[in-house]
Amino acid sequence: MQDLQKTLELIISYIKGVWVKKRYIMICTWLICPIGFGYVASKPDVYQSSARVYVDTRSVLAPMLRGLALQSNPQEEVSMMVRTLLTRPNLEIIARNSDLDITTTNEDQYDNLITSLSRSIRLRKAGRDNLYTISYTHRNPEMARTVVQETLDLFVEGTKGSNRKESDSANQFIDEQINEYETRLLNAEQRLVNYKRKYNTLLPNQGSFYSNYSRLQGQLEQTRLTIKETEQQIASLTKQVSASKSQVSDSSDSSVRAAEGPSSLTTRYDNRIKNLEETLDQLMLKYTELHPTVIETNNLLDSLTAARKQEIDEYLAKDNAVIPDKIGSIANELTLEIGRLEGQLASLRVREQNYSTKMDALKEKIDFVPQAEAERTALDRDYNITKRKYEGLLNRRESSELARKADVSSESVQFRVLDAPRTPKNAAFPNRPLDYTAVLALGFAAGLGLAFLISQLSPVLIKASQLTALTSYPVLGAVSHLNKAHILKVKRTRLLVFLLSSSIIVGMYAVLMAAEMMQINIYARIFS
Repeated sequence: MQDLQKTLELIISYIKGVWVKKRYIMICTWLICPIGFGYVASKPDVYQSSARVYVDTRSVLAPMLRGLALQSNPQEEVSMMVRTLLTRPNLEIIARNSDLDITTTNEDQYDNLITSLSRSIRLRKAGRDNLYTISYTHRNPEMARTVVQETLDLFVEGTKGSNRKESDSANQFIDEQINEYETRLLNAEQRLVNYKRKYNTLLPNQGSFYSNYSRLQGQLEQTRLTIKETEQQIASLTKQVSASKSQVSDSSDSSVRAAEGPSSLTTRYDNRIKNLEETLDQLMLKYTELHPTVIETNNLLDSLTAARKQEIDEYLAKDNAVIPDKIGSIANELTLEIGRLEGQLASLRVREQNYSTKMDALKEKIDFVPQAEAERTALDRDYNITKRKYEGLLNRRESSELARKADVSSESVQFRVLDAPRTPKNAAFPNRPLDYTAVLALGFAAGLGLAFLISQLSPVLIKASQLTALTSYPVLGAVSHLNKAHILKVKRTRLLVFLLSSSIIVGMYAVLMAAEMMQINIYARIFS
């Protein structure tokens, strides 16, 4: 409790000390406040205009054209335009369009104007993706709005124009490359034509030289084999004709031979006998002659052989008179077949001669083939590479044209102006009411601080306890002033002077605040 009382007494003593030195408050307020009020009042009004725009990079056609047309990244285009918007060429465009350049008379002033624009124009994101705020401050509110509008137009048109300009440049480059590769392709085709004319008799139309050589060699070997087969057939048929003629002279011997051994006559048992003989051969590979299946097969074969012999005997006995005529007819047929085979043999020999001639011609050219084929390979490689490049460029041009048409029909980047730039009604800077208040508070705070400091450096004793605290000596008594009325008069005079001084300062503050409020109301009525 005593500590709290001591603290209160100390605070009261500080206050009384400051009150005694209140003349320093008046001095500080008159030194600071009028000068501060004048400075704030003389500061020019600066107006700020701003606009908010949302950049929509979503496109309905983008998923449909994926893989069909060349597509750029709209997000990267917007980011690039944001980074390059405040470059010197763009700032010069803004200065010309807003007529700021006519306020300059020389190159230095123009450079200062561009530098000022780069510092005053602000383009920043407004908290979410693709939402941007453009702001600019100027002494003329209409000029502030104009600069923001020109910056917004440049931002919108610059992004779209940049995309179209890049597309046109890409199309122009592709067209130039197509023309170049078309010329190269024509030259490659002409070189192939000249090559074919030069080596027309050396290289075949299809396949390589060695493949055609191997093919001709195979055809020649096949033809020679066919000739040998035909000669064997002719020799065999000639023997059959000679045998037929001998059978005409001795028909009875042929009947005996037909009954005892193999004959050219066929019966209905021949196929069965042949099948049984094959079956018997297979069984003999597995079993012995005593096996039941082998014995049964032999018995069946013997019975069929006997039946065949009986049928032949009956046939020969019945048709013994007509056998010579049949044998003569068979001999005539064999003679005709021999004539046909001899004609075929002559054709095959001509074919053999043709293949041999071609083979000899290829053998004569074989030393020139490696060089010719190497040249042909190089020409084909160059032609195929040029053709692939040419076709690839054609496909890219079609894709680019499709993308350009899609870009014209539906912009890949949509700009939505959420807040259009407007002419500001009130000045953004300075905030005079706040500045006036700050100057007033600074003046009185400086005066109070100075009064407190001086009261501590040169203290004034008000109570006897203060003297005791300073000297550590007890105070035995106090003597009052003789001219007490004069002292009171002086105090009242000082109080009136302080109140008048403070009232004048506060009055100045009130007048300035009222004037500022009136000006704000007037501007609000004008622009409303």
